[in-house]
Amino acid sequence: MTSISMKQKTIKNECTLSGVGLHTGSHVRITCKPAAEYAGISFIRIDLDNRPVIKVDPSNICIDTAMPRCTALKKGDAIIYTVEHFMSSLCGLGITNLTVEIDANELPGLDGSAIDFVRALKGAGIVEQNAEAPYFAIKEPVGVEMNGCSIFMVPSDKLAISYTLDYNHPGLKSQFFDAVVDSDTFEREIALCRTFCLESEAEELRSRGLGQGATYGNTLVVGEKGVVKNKVYFANEFARHKALDFIGDLYLLGMPVRGHAYAIKSGHTLNIELLKKILKQKEKYEQKITLAASLLDGRKDLDIDGIMKVLPHRYPFLLVDRVIEIEKGKKAVGIKNVTINESFFRGHFPTRPVMPGVLMIEAMAQVSGIAILTNEIHHGKVAFFMAVDNVKFRKVVSPGDQLIMEVEVLRDKSRTAQTRGQAKVNGEIVAEADMVFSFTDASFLDT
Repeated sequence: MTSISMKQKTIKNECTLSGVGLHTGSHVRITCKPAAEYAGISFIRIDLDNRPVIKVDPSNICIDTAMPRCTALKKGDAIIYTVEHFMSSLCGLGITNLTVEIDANELPGLDGSAIDFVRALKGAGIVEQNAEAPYFAIKEPVGVEMNGCSIFMVPSDKLAISYTLDYNHPGLKSQFFDAVVDSDTFEREIALCRTFCLESEAEELRSRGLGQGATYGNTLVVGEKGVVKNKVYFANEFARHKALDFIGDLYLLGMPVRGHAYAIKSGHTLNIELLKKILKQKEKYEQKITLAASLLDGRKDLDIDGIMKVLPHRYPFLLVDRVIEIEKGKKAVGIKNVTINESFFRGHFPTRPVMPGVLMIEAMAQVSGIAILTNEIHHGKVAFFMAVDNVKFRKVVSPGDQLIMEVEVLRDKSRTAQTRGQAKVNGEIVAEADMVFSFTDASFLDT
């Protein structure tokens, strides 16, 4: 599976939108402002004392049973309803860093879709930042089911959704929508699609004091004979809007998610239940993959236990006993104590044991792996040895020798790295080589 690198993004200039909340009927104004790298998405309730900040994070998702049919964020006593259309627009445009000032408790409903958000943000200018955008790629299938509704998500190098809608209603036939989500597809095929409800549901919601900002213009109301006082943009606009909601809810992870979702009749409740499972998978994965950088904790060495937390190799192919010096992402010095008990001596010139040259190169490659995996851009990755050049073997290595391997990182990018290594015994060079590595998700090694 190919890893696609993307940059973090924000907007160049401020932009403002105003309108009425679909559910509360509150008049609201939002101002979107640029944010620095790694800032994430944050809302500021400027109408409240102390201007509380609500950051987009799974811990701030609020399930308010008194306000169904929307997704909310809450921090302390501050809450914001109906964030899904706005969040969907951010995901669709790839915006990762943004500050949003808001003067009420619900985002504006506008026309019931995400298109006005998209147009305003694009008008403000979307700019790439220098840092790579963090993301979570689904590692193993994950799913939720409830009352005949379901969502299952499987690994993919992109975000994709296949949605099936079935209301068993005479005015709302079964619909299907399928798309790989990128900025062009989102704006052209998803962002325009408006929220909807059945006519019978609208009456029930109004009786409970909800849907105060809903009109026939910003909500597609479906009666027995079809849409009331409005027209659809697409024959399957309802399924497309469900996909829009799903994209927005999923972006509440706080970073883009890559995977293919297969959804049947799902809504906000199931979306959030899936998000909780994705969060658990993400946390499990992050606990499982420990960065060499975090293992160091200011130290300049790694013992064998630390090495085995960085490298996937094990006996008899783990050829580094200790790392005695590390400069994160730049260089490392490792030790291999060569003993008569090495498994390869039983077959490699057994009457006069000599360490195979290719294993000296492999040992240097393993030290290289430790050096380059201390670079934070390779969090959650494993390094694959891809090429070797300028190899020289200068002296034999025998039982009792201590191999000192010095590795320097020459070039380090998100997809590949190049190192130069020298192996020495008693200060003399016994082998040297230039090595090239590529990276893949550590989940590749999962069984």
